[in-house]
Amino acid sequence: MSAELAKQECQACQVDAPKVSDDELATLLAQIPDWVPEVNDGIMMLERVYKFKNYKLAWAFANKVSELAEQEFHHPAILLEWGKVKVTWWTHAIKGLHKNDFICAAKTDQLL
Repeated sequence: MSAELAKQECQACQVDAPKVSDDELATLLAQIPDWVPEVNDGIMMLERVYKFKNYKLAWAFANKVSELAEQEFHHPAILLEWGKVKVTWWTHAIKGLHKNDFICAAKTDQLL
């Protein structure tokens, strides 16, 4: 199902764009089961930790995520560590989750 999300493109968001509803949240999370909704500083975000055999592989993946972010003009937090990369998507303009975040999460999964 994440393949369907990954085929979609991000839409430019404004401050008044609607956040994902609770019903939409459940439906969209089912399509990206490895992602976890987390609340940081009162803002709901999507997070996933990817594990790698070494720093170089993690670094290469983080670079791919950065390229994806530029293509979509939607930018996550990326934490690069030895053997792992934590990617966190949320929509800054609305201080929460938008469908764009789920699209980008699905596209991130396809970078593996």
